[in-house]
Amino acid sequence: MAESLLLLDKVCKSYAVGTPAQTQVLFDIDLDIRKGEFVALIGPSGSGKSTLLNIIGLLDRPGSGKLYLTGQETSILDEAHVTSLRGEAIGFVFQSHYLLSAFTATENVMMPMLMQRGSPDDSMRERAQLLLGQVGLTQWQDSLVSNISGGQQQRVAIARALALNPPLILADEPTGNLDTKSADAIFELMRKLNRENGTTFLMVTHNMELAKRCDRIIELVDGKVV
Repeated sequence: MAESLLLLDKVCKSYAVGTPAQTQVLFDIDLDIRKGEFVALIGPSGSGKSTLLNIIGLLDRPGSGKLYLTGQETSILDEAHVTSLRGEAIGFVFQSHYLLSAFTATENVMMPMLMQRGSPDDSMRERAQLLLGQVGLTQWQDSLVSNISGGQQQRVAIARALALNPPLILADEPTGNLDTKSADAIFELMRKLNRENGTTFLMVTHNMELAKRCDRIIELVDGKVV
């Protein structure tokens, strides 16, 4: 069995702690996602999916419990080390791709590398163009992202998420803004990258047809895994 990449142990989260408005959103979440898995996270609106994804993405901290990523217990890390781990270990794909419309596809994919290293170089451009080739966009690598389709823009966003070769991709409703044909193509692309590169995917989705095509489904209801 593959080793654990992401492990949550009794993770809880509350907001407005210590006030009359205190509300608990997550209750004793236990998760074990292993290297190379493709996992769907489903649940109704208000179930705590966004809160859980923010905690897994190291954008928020649990109120209690522990989170281990690539074997590191994140609760003992200071903010600088958390930021560093997030940049190295996690790529993000969102429903809205958040690309920079004034830049080309290649330049958008280069952004995480530029943020890490400070100044552009030929190796960044080569890496970006290699990734755009992987997602089928070599022909559009020099096009402004404002001039390509929504499905193509989401492919650029996936390539950008892979720029630093993270072991884990968090995809938050990555097909939510796409038509059925484009959604299916984006899902199959992520599946292909999962199989060929060994990249682990955790995908939040409301699309049960896509969820059933994942390795397994985690369902969250009222802040609890069911």
